[in-house]
Amino acid sequence: MQLNEMKAHELLPLLKKKEISSTEITESVFKQIDQRKRVNAYISIMKDRAFQQAKIIDKKYSQGEIKKEYIAGIPMAVKDNICIKDFPTTCGSKILNGFRPPYNGTVIEKITRHLGIIVGKTNMDEFAMGSSTETSFFGPTLNPHNLEYIPGGSSGGSAAAVADNQTILAIGSDTGGSIRQPAALCGVVGMKPTYGLVSRYGLVAFASSLDQIGTFSRDVKDSALLLNVIAGYDPNDSTSIKSETIDYTKGLEENIKNLKIGVPREYFIEGIDKRIKARVQKVISDLEKEGAVVEPVNLPHTKYAVADYYIIAPSEASSNLARYDGVKYGYRSGSSGSDKDLLSMYFNTRREGFGEEVKRRILIGTFSLSSGYYDAYYLKAMKVRTCIKNDFEKAFKKCDCLITPTSPTPAFKLGEKTEDPLKMYLSDIFTISANLAGIPGISIPCGKTDEGLPIGLQILASHFQEKKMLKLAYQAEQLLKKEM
Repeated sequence: MQLNEMKAHELLPLLKKKEISSTEITESVFKQIDQRKRVNAYISIMKDRAFQQAKIIDKKYSQGEIKKEYIAGIPMAVKDNICIKDFPTTCGSKILNGFRPPYNGTVIEKITRHLGIIVGKTNMDEFAMGSSTETSFFGPTLNPHNLEYIPGGSSGGSAAAVADNQTILAIGSDTGGSIRQPAALCGVVGMKPTYGLVSRYGLVAFASSLDQIGTFSRDVKDSALLLNVIAGYDPNDSTSIKSETIDYTKGLEENIKNLKIGVPREYFIEGIDKRIKARVQKVISDLEKEGAVVEPVNLPHTKYAVADYYIIAPSEASSNLARYDGVKYGYRSGSSGSDKDLLSMYFNTRREGFGEEVKRRILIGTFSLSSGYYDAYYLKAMKVRTCIKNDFEKAFKKCDCLITPTSPTPAFKLGEKTEDPLKMYLSDIFTISANLAGIPGISIPCGKTDEGLPIGLQILASHFQEKKMLKLAYQAEQLLKKEM
């Protein structure tokens, strides 16, 4: 097994014993990146900086200076909507061409403090608007399991990089399933923490009340390791929550006897791929044999979630994306002086700089917030959001966690849904509700189709119950390993 194919928790003891070096791991990762450029997982590579960091960390290991090895010396990738000082941040868009942030996002500061090595910025749907990573200005990312298929989105680059061994760990953002859905389609672990547990400072905003930074890894233990690093209160983020410091790697191996698992009827609907339904139900049955208590639950407002999300998210996007006008940073039209006045420059910059999906969502959001329509659309959507949140609160009074499919289908072919936005939007039907309610969710691999395409299982928990969610995910993962 090559070093780039190993998990962080397998590499860390070897680093501590000085049997391998961080430089060797980093070399292994960059070798894979060079060999697999066709996957298009990265927008930009940070090779020189990565090797400089690796040498510093190797010296610290050799001198015994590293005491807490959560991610010390481990290469990782970062979605290209998270700011890294003096390095390009594009959000997969032409309109941010040339933008180099003057500061680090809080997550980047924490990764650096814990001696993680950032190898590059990963590809994504433009401004995180998409479910397939096909809306990126830099071209689509391909699914490593079959290059004719999409990897999911919007964090498709991060998911593909982990699945293809082009990094050990990765960071993404999840607004309506943008971590969990690509994790499911690429066969890796993807986790969205509770809204407010991880600082959003330095994350370029799409929909501020829904966006959340989270993790990609090859197994649940690595996700817990990375969450230990990035979780915590940040005064720079007004939505950051003060909470106790928790070691999420502790207690993963505890048995799940009498743990109550809810199975929402609304997530096993007509139209779901039968292979996905069968695989998820098999895992639920196996968990029940291990002592978990399984019972059906109702989330009656789930059927409104997609419609609700596609009013709230575009409304917030239309406000957040108003700042891209060609004046302060990024792309500007008419650099040759062709724009006749300031207004022309605004119009042309946004027309030329944004892609079709971003324009579509700005228009939907602006309409929903416009005079005469605000009450009929946005205000009503916020009321429905409260109903969805209340459904989860009632369910978690009876259950510790919920288990559902992550996606209604496996990965689909490139170009298959680009001409039909509504079909594309339905790709996130099982993940959107968690963002509307602000609860944590994790997707783990639970098998493959006959064509070799991964299937994902989703576990949801109540606010700040990541530890319980990770324990169930870990135990499910161990049961699945026994099948292999």
